[in-house]
Amino acid sequence: MTTAEATPDLDIETRHDRAFLGHPKGLGYLAFTEAWERFSYYGMQTLLVLYMVNFLLKPGQIEYVAGIEQLRALYGGLEGQAFASAIFGTYAASVYLTPIFGGWLADRVLGKRRTVLLGAVTMALGHFLMAFNVTFLFALLCLIIGSGMFKGNIASQVGALYKPDDLRRADAFQIFYLGINAGVIASPLIVGTLGETVGWHWGFGAAGVGMLIGLVIYISGQKYLPKEHFDVPDKSAEPREPMTGADWLATLALILLIPVMAIAIVPNNQIFNAYLVWADRDFDLVFFGTKLPTSWLVSLDAVVSVSFLAIVALFWRWYGKRRPEPDELSKLIIGSAFSVLGMFCLYLAAETTPAGSKIGLFWPVMFHVLNSIGFAHMLPVSLALFARLAPKQINATVIGLYYLAFFGANSLVGWVGGWFETMPTTQFWIIHMGFAATAGLVFVLFKLLLAPRLMHSAQPEDVALA
Repeated sequence: MTTAEATPDLDIETRHDRAFLGHPKGLGYLAFTEAWERFSYYGMQTLLVLYMVNFLLKPGQIEYVAGIEQLRALYGGLEGQAFASAIFGTYAASVYLTPIFGGWLADRVLGKRRTVLLGAVTMALGHFLMAFNVTFLFALLCLIIGSGMFKGNIASQVGALYKPDDLRRADAFQIFYLGINAGVIASPLIVGTLGETVGWHWGFGAAGVGMLIGLVIYISGQKYLPKEHFDVPDKSAEPREPMTGADWLATLALILLIPVMAIAIVPNNQIFNAYLVWADRDFDLVFFGTKLPTSWLVSLDAVVSVSFLAIVALFWRWYGKRRPEPDELSKLIIGSAFSVLGMFCLYLAAETTPAGSKIGLFWPVMFHVLNSIGFAHMLPVSLALFARLAPKQINATVIGLYYLAFFGANSLVGWVGGWFETMPTTQFWIIHMGFAATAGLVFVLFKLLLAPRLMHSAQPEDVALA
């Protein structure tokens, strides 16, 4: 038996467990839970814009969606792809706003375990309600609320498996993201194929089943998680330690990073919106006389992403044995540079293809490669940074604040995505190059100006920005 299996109180002992790839066994349960949750989420999200553009928002179907005309009025009477893009942006943004509420609920009311369980059930309900036109908007609402209770509280439990000075923490978040990408790889192949070839509602139903599987895995792994992270908060216990000056400074630094992260994420997240519409219309996806489902491009992106998550992690391990490894902000700067190059590939795809011809997959594949290298230097690194800097008194709440970056990013994705049919495709992707370049520049300024002050004011064990 491992230490985790033998010890009832895992708050300290579980951190010495190495049963799962050299990490605590709890990491395995959290990673597989998140993999299935991401299977359901990304399967639905991959279908969402295509479903609206090709089916739900067309005459004969849109009339059955409860509340759709009221929503259209809020968007100024948008039609077609622009309306679908606006709905997608609002949904995808809201999913990343509600983790603030979920973090507060876990920290102050229900505890992480009950909050995650309630979130998973609510999300499963939302996926199944997507099977009916009339409940489409209510289904999106369930997914938004459920995800808010689920997301931040899962991520914060990953960080809680390790002592503050345990160097495995960043590696753990890489593994956690590998689990996410495993779910993303499988979901378009199953959910996307069912939705595009059998029936849209079959795909959404499969996403709901995936969410239920994730729920079962999480329940079965509770005994391997730190007790303090799934108990209901004990209001009769001693008051928590007050926030120190270093705690407040670290929190301020993280808040300042949120809008920069939002800008940096826009190019990557446009994959699920205008990029799919463009690919469905203009990419040459015919192989041996059969058009492959457009949603398979998301699986391609996930395969490339998971490969480069592993490659980048191994590279920095190798590099770190020979030279000092770059800090988190340096890696974010590197990620922004690769994101610019990825967007440049999409510009070249549009610029070099003759009018009336289908776009070959060379430049799109190069985009996925370069963008995935950027992803590996950005999202896992930033989440690990937030988990490390977040004061323990408000850890889950600050992790919830991290997802505000995705709220801002997806709001921009929906807004900017509506320009796709109104401007040249080359100009559309140049704008996205600008997002990545701007974020990279601000990361540089942050590293030069703010990080040294933070390090000077904070205790070494509290922060590690530089």
